[in-house]
Amino acid sequence: MENKQDVLDKIVALAKRRGIFYQNSEIYGGIGGFFDFGPVGVEMKNNLKKYWWHFMVEKRENVVGIDGSIISHPTVWEASGHVKSFGDEMVECKKCHKRFRLDKIDNANKCPECDGEFTTPRKYNLLFNTEIGVVEGEKLPAYLRGEACQNIYLDFKNVVDSTRMQIPFGIAQIGKAFRNEITPGKALYRTREFEQWDLQFFVRPEEMEKWFEYWKNERETFYKSLYRKPENLRFREHEQDELVFYAKKAFDIEYNTPWGWDENEGIHWRADYDLTQHSKFSGQDLSYRDPQTNEKFTPWIVETSGGVDRTFLFLLFDSYEEELLDNGEIRTVLKINPKISAYKAAIFPLVANKLEISGKAREVFEKLVDTHRVVWDDRGNIGKRYRYQDEIGTPYCITIDYQTLEDNTVTIRDRDTMEQIRLNIEEIEDFLSDKLK
Repeated sequence: MENKQDVLDKIVALAKRRGIFYQNSEIYGGIGGFFDFGPVGVEMKNNLKKYWWHFMVEKRENVVGIDGSIISHPTVWEASGHVKSFGDEMVECKKCHKRFRLDKIDNANKCPECDGEFTTPRKYNLLFNTEIGVVEGEKLPAYLRGEACQNIYLDFKNVVDSTRMQIPFGIAQIGKAFRNEITPGKALYRTREFEQWDLQFFVRPEEMEKWFEYWKNERETFYKSLYRKPENLRFREHEQDELVFYAKKAFDIEYNTPWGWDENEGIHWRADYDLTQHSKFSGQDLSYRDPQTNEKFTPWIVETSGGVDRTFLFLLFDSYEEELLDNGEIRTVLKINPKISAYKAAIFPLVANKLEISGKAREVFEKLVDTHRVVWDDRGNIGKRYRYQDEIGTPYCITIDYQTLEDNTVTIRDRDTMEQIRLNIEEIEDFLSDKLK
């Protein structure tokens, strides 16, 4: 395998070159841990979130969604334990002055960058502070949310009352979260602003084991359908000394990255801790009454929580290929899941300056644009267009040429195999629908 930094550098270079993601505020030198998604990347990321939402919410009668605020009442974070304990121990090198999380370095006595001596470890809270209000001296201290799932606990009673959902059921959300990471790095893997996808599934305590295993299997199925190389996925059970006090068990779904196995998503046994804490701090009763038996109890929770941005990065690792062609050239291609690709097909007029061909190509584009996400490309020669579309992962390229004017057929090129077929224009829509379903 290539050097891990080489692989990461190639992905970051491709991402910038092809409008997938960029360093935020790059013209000012950038700011660590913040990234912007470009024209291609935003399409891919939106498709990734739609893929998750369909799998987790739309397919299920017992899961509903919410979209919660980024800022909540500050007491929320006291109840959740984030104000008191959401932090890491940090050390600073006395020689190069770089800072490191203590749990992320192999030798607590020597700087991995310059072999310098470290300062005494200090506690560092990961929550971003902010304020609510407009008058100086009267502003209310608050926090940007450190995890997206707290909104789900806060809205539990509202969801039950407004939807009449009955246990067992889940509440799902995709949303922004913020962590003031000491050492952000590895591109999108560890950032200070990111998106999470969360499901909190509320169950009877006696059914916790069954539903924990159910969601563990469901999340494995999801990632195996998403990635091309399922051998790069594994479960890692948390050791006893890793578990929080209320958890019987927890698992991470890990991906085999260029730097080794690392977390993609967690499946957590949260028991009744969260609803109990918010009941205690708010003074509100967040228990559940079974409408059939009239039994009252505090639900237990199975949580599945993953990072959208890091999954996006892992998809780039999963799909990135460099292939040696017969002519000696290297073809760079993203063989990404077609459901996630920014565009499903690119429409090429063979020659842009011939009105009959470009006009026919426009007809094809207009015919497909309402049913499939397609892109128009008439820049440069046909070979360069193929290379560009390969690099952003477009599954099919459709070329309108001189023969199209004679028999109404087009050339369709497959991204992964580079094989080409001719198809009548009237058959293109069905062809794409069948291939992309």
